[in-house]
Amino acid sequence: MANHILINKKIDSYDKDIVISGDKSISIRCVLLASQAIGKSKIYNLLESEDVLNSLKTIDKLGIKFKKKKNYHEISGFGLSGYKIKKNTVINAGNSGTLARLILGLLIDTNKKIKLIGDKSLSKRDFKRISDPLKLFGANIFLKKKGLPLEILGTEFPRPINYFEKIGSAQCKSAVMLAAVKTPGKTKIFARKSRNHTELLFKNLKIPITVIKKKEIDVIEIDGLKNFKSFVYNVPGDISSSSFFIVLTILTKNSKLKIRNVNVNDTRTGIISILKRMNANILFKNKRNYKGEQIADIHIKFSKNLKSINCPKKYNSSAIDEFLVIFLVAAKSKGVSIFKNLGELNKKESPRLNIAVAILKKIGVKVIKKDNDLKIFGNPNLNLKKTYIIEKFRKDHRIFMMSCIAALAFGGKWKIKNKDSINSSFPDFLKKLNEIGCNFK
Repeated sequence: MANHILINKKIDSYDKDIVISGDKSISIRCVLLASQAIGKSKIYNLLESEDVLNSLKTIDKLGIKFKKKKNYHEISGFGLSGYKIKKNTVINAGNSGTLARLILGLLIDTNKKIKLIGDKSLSKRDFKRISDPLKLFGANIFLKKKGLPLEILGTEFPRPINYFEKIGSAQCKSAVMLAAVKTPGKTKIFARKSRNHTELLFKNLKIPITVIKKKEIDVIEIDGLKNFKSFVYNVPGDISSSSFFIVLTILTKNSKLKIRNVNVNDTRTGIISILKRMNANILFKNKRNYKGEQIADIHIKFSKNLKSINCPKKYNSSAIDEFLVIFLVAAKSKGVSIFKNLGELNKKESPRLNIAVAILKKIGVKVIKKDNDLKIFGNPNLNLKKTYIIEKFRKDHRIFMMSCIAALAFGGKWKIKNKDSINSSFPDFLKKLNEIGCNFK
């Protein structure tokens, strides 16, 4: 079967009600925490993407068994010292930066050397940003450059640390938090604002944690080496996956969409704040609390009077995975949109910022990029007629999905390669496009 799709026309207007797959960030964290709990945890609506399946394969290699039941996954943990690690263990994190970085935190006390590898894209990402703080706990981490492969040999006596997380990376923060759970004494983390799923899960599992929220940072203190019990968790829908359908609806004339049971955690809704400032018609309804997370049904309508934005940098962390589709809204808005300090996008699965700019220019959108700042000159009458081929994007799932949304919203004839890239985060993406009326080959 060909590993590309062809989109030859805009999507017709629609009025639909859909459910999006489970949140990837929470799914991976649930798997890893269940592997350290005492007893059998049940996780409902676990995202079955490659990243999450690689997380399950990883805990299996560490001696933790799991079963897929009719409508949940059961993971049998044996506590903080429950991993049974064999010699010459190799963990393959595939494309998942979250898995690769977080699992290192749980391996700071391993008494056998473990090798961590990943695919070509993951291997180029920066692991020094996580190896440096984990070494402070006493772990030995061997990496030749900044990326994978690397090897970790834990310490028998991990020591608590004070850690200043200056990037705004939830992965780095969470890896240190998981290492702190395996460490006696109190670890203190001074972290720039980023998604807080790990903190909320810790509180729900009664792992000793205090969080003091300050203007620019969160001060997190963890009292380590305290076992915790197994749990039941129903993973809410992923707002990052939902964002593609939110933007498509905003840009598709006379369309309406309801996405049910989506995680609208404040640290993840930067895209909503940005799009509302651009005059997008988005409402949260039926909002409720689930184990500390905020869940809602998102109602979206076509928005015809979109306006440009000078995007406040405070939204960068909470919208980091959604900027690609935000750029599409900027391309269709009246005026010049400005985005600043987006260098972190180039440290994802691909040089995502650079590739997004190239795609925008390819379809005739005027973009000025200086360092990591963008100016996007919007055109409310943007309507494409030409043929476009999208390739050579390191199989970045978000680039693939951004390209699909551009094709469906703006027109033209598109050939978008590396269809299988979506398997890492959103295997049902094309199926959901079908549900709202998209036709492609």
